Amino acid sequence: MNVSDLWDRHSAPQMPPPVRLGGTQYAAHLGSAPMPAPDFDRSLIWVCLALLCWGLVMVYSATIALPDNPRFANLSHNYYALRHGMWIVLSLLVALMAFQVPMSWWERNAPWLFIGATLLLVVVLLVGVRINGARRWIALGPLRFQPSELAKLAVLLYVSRYMVQRLDASFVRTVGPLLMLVGVMGALMLGQPDMGAFIVITVIAMGILFLGGVNARIFFTLAAVLAAVLALMIWASPWRRDRIFAYLDPWGKEYALGKGYQLTHSLIAIGRGEVFGVGLGGSIEKLHWLPEAHTDFLLAVLGEEFGLVGLVCVIVMFWWLTRHIMIIGRRAIALDRVFSGLVAQGVAVWLGFQALVNIGVNLGALPTKGLTLPFMSYGGSSIMANMVAIALVLRVEAESQELMHTGGTQA
Repeated sequence: MNVSDLWDRHSAPQMPPPVRLGGTQYAAHLGSAPMPAPDFDRSLIWVCLALLCWGLVMVYSATIALPDNPRFANLSHNYYALRHGMWIVLSLLVALMAFQVPMSWWERNAPWLFIGATLLLVVVLLVGVRINGARRWIALGPLRFQPSELAKLAVLLYVSRYMVQRLDASFVRTVGPLLMLVGVMGALMLGQPDMGAFIVITVIAMGILFLGGVNARIFFTLAAVLAAVLALMIWASPWRRDRIFAYLDPWGKEYALGKGYQLTHSLIAIGRGEVFGVGLGGSIEKLHWLPEAHTDFLLAVLGEEFGLVGLVCVIVMFWWLTRHIMIIGRRAIALDRVFSGLVAQGVAVWLGFQALVNIGVNLGALPTKGLTLPFMSYGGSSIMANMVAIALVLRVEAESQELMHTGGTQA
C-alpha cells in the first residue's frame, strides 16, 4: 500500500497521509486546490547564486595580493578569480544539463556512476597530480579534476538506490554489502590521502541509512564502531595526532608556528573583523599570513572583512539551504518517491555537514580539516559537484510539483 492509497481512503483535508521516514511521522498536505504549473524553486536558486557570487568576490579579495609573493610572481592578480569564475560558468552549464535528466535515469544508472567514480579514484592514485604530498587531482589540460568530489555524488545516488531496493531485507543483507562497497571507496580516498572526503562520504551514507529507516539501535551501533575506527586511524597517524593536539592548544610554542599556524591566524582574522569587519579588501591576514586563504580558510577572510554580521549571514544562508532541501526530500517521500526523497535529503546532509565542518574549523570549534566551504571556496571540482547536487534537488522538486499538479502517479 502506498501513500496514494492511504490518501484515497482518508481524503479529508484535516487528516493528511502519514509518511514514515527514519522513525518519524511526517504529513503531506496535498490539498484539493489546483496546483500552479511546475517551475524552478526560485528561492533555492537565488540563495545558491548569492553564495556563488559572494564566494567569487571573496576569492578575488583573498588572492589579489598573491603575486606579491615570489612563489606566485608569474600569476596575475586576478588569476584565481578568473579561473573560479570560469568554473562557476561551466558548473552552471553542467548543472543545467543534469536538471534535464529525470530522476528515474539517475536511479537506474547509480551503480554505473559508483563504479566509474571508484575507477577514477584508482586512476588518481596511479597517474594523479601530487600537490603538497597529496595525490588527489587528475590533470585535464589546463584544468585539474578531483575525483573525490564526483565520489560524493556517486555515493549519494548509489546508497539512495540501494536503500530503496534492500529496505525490506535483513540487516546483514542490507548494510553489510553496502559498508563493504563504501569502505573500498573510502580506502582509496585514504590512500591519496584525503580523510576529509572519506568522512564526508561516510556521513552521507550513514545519513541516508538513518533517513531510509534503519533501526535506531543498529544505526547508533554502526556510528559507534565508525567513531572508534576513526579514533584509531587518528591515533595511528603521528601527523593526524599532531593536528588534534594543535587544535587543543594552537597558541602553544610547540604548535603556533606549525600545525596550529592556520588556526591561530584564522582566529586573528576573525577577531580583527569584530562586529562589522574592516571592509571589503581590507584584510591583513590574506597578505601571506594565512595559508590557503582562498580555499579552506576563505571564511576567515570573510569574517575579517565583513565581521560578525557577515559570518552570521553565511551561517543563516547555509542553515536555510539545508532545511529547505530537507523539506523538498520529505515532500517527495510523501508522494511515494522514496529514491528522489532520499537523494534530496542526502544532498542536505552532504552540504550541511561540509559547511558545518568548514565553519567550525575556521572558528576554532573543530580540528583543522581540508574541507572547502560549499559554493564559496576556490575549487572547480567542488563547485561543479555542489551545483549538480542542487540540480538534482531542483529536479526532485519539479517532478514532485508536476505529480501534485497532474494528480497522477509516477512509475
